[in-house]
Amino acid sequence: MTRRRSTYRSLTSLQRDNRGCRACLEAGYPIESLPVIEGHEGQRGYMYGQAPGVLEGEERRPWRGRAGQNLRRWLDLDEETFYATFYCASVTRCYPGRSPSGSGDRVPAPQEQELCALWFEWELRLLRPELIVAVGGLAIRRLVGRRALDECIGRTFELAGAAVVPLPHPSGVSRWLNSPANRACLDEAIALVRARL
Repeated sequence: MTRRRSTYRSLTSLQRDNRGCRACLEAGYPIESLPVIEGHEGQRGYMYGQAPGVLEGEERRPWRGRAGQNLRRWLDLDEETFYATFYCASVTRCYPGRSPSGSGDRVPAPQEQELCALWFEWELRLLRPELIVAVGGLAIRRLVGRRALDECIGRTFELAGAAVVPLPHPSGVSRWLNSPANRACLDEAIALVRARL
């Protein structure tokens, strides 16, 4: 049974309850992993993605697959520095399984997103990050509203005192980066992240 408190005083207790969360499964969603988060107090950055992939679900560590490798390459960070710099979590915390079409992973349903919102809200309160990097369309929409990628990549937004810098998803599924103009926007966004760090 999922345990959720009305208030959290420490990141340790929040993470303990989050790691045992089965709220989406209890609500009837076909999730395929336990929650995936990684981080500790004092990190300046918060990396916010859509949901873990299959490898992340198996290893229970965020950004382990090809998308994570691409993301670290974009940021010019080795694995150790990346995990030391960023608290890593996502809109939904469990691997949602494959898309019914067979192409890519299933996008978490709005109710799943709401079931996980509590964890993110309390992480922001407890961590107070200086920078939030929103990776991919779903994470961007959750933080800066409904915007097309070309309207927000390369710009900075503000949320709860933190700078929010959107990035396109690095999985390679999206064809958005095929355009030279969009790659230029990505370069601007990466420069914004580096400047904040």
